[in-house]
Amino acid sequence: MLTEFVNVRQHDNEPSRRWFQSADEDLIVWFGTDGVIVGFQLCYDRSHSERALTWREGEGYSHMRVDDGEAIGKTRKSTPVLLPDGAFDPRAMLERFTAISGDLPADVVEFVRRAIEDYPTDSIG
Repeated sequence: MLTEFVNVRQHDNEPSRRWFQSADEDLIVWFGTDGVIVGFQLCYDRSHSERALTWREGEGYSHMRVDDGEAIGKTRKSTPVLLPDGAFDPRAMLERFTAISGDLPADVVEFVRRAIEDYPTDSIG
């Protein structure tokens, strides 16, 4: 189940955020000054091949692969970066999110669930 981190560091010039984590997922939710959700990023498959589904108001969706910066042969880890990855199955993600979202605030669950359901099907693959 996703549980919330407390005292999440906020960044200047970015909407306030709440951060939730489970064994294999992270969910970051950004809120406008009025408390309305203006974006989220759901990272999943951290233990295998991490991916990130992101939605931001005014920008829409992206689905990216996370390069964790741990390339073989390097002596130091690089900063993780997001790389294009179009393969996304909204139905599978909706099932997965439903299974891990039981302890989240209802408004966050409803928003993320609706966003997954509304993911453009022509973007799959």
